[in-house]
Amino acid sequence: MSKICQSCGMPMEDASLYGANQDGTPNDEYCKFCYPNGAFTNPDETMEQMIETCVPFMVKEGMEESQAREIMEKTLPTLKRWKQA
Repeated sequence: MSKICQSCGMPMEDASLYGANQDGTPNDEYCKFCYPNGAFTNPDETMEQMIETCVPFMVKEGMEESQAREIMEKTLPTLKRWKQA
């Protein structure tokens, strides 16, 4: 089973999709789009904004918008970045 980004939920099938820590080492918790250089691309982004960012990509991959939105609304609250402490 592949890892998923703990920010956007994107499957990371291989290390080329991993983000990077500040020292350049791979970060296998977050993808290269969310966490490219040891910090989040959009650090002030809310979970709701992340859903709005991700849904169009999922639709482009062939998913219905309502299904994509439902998946994101269920998945994101379970991910490390969005879990409430």
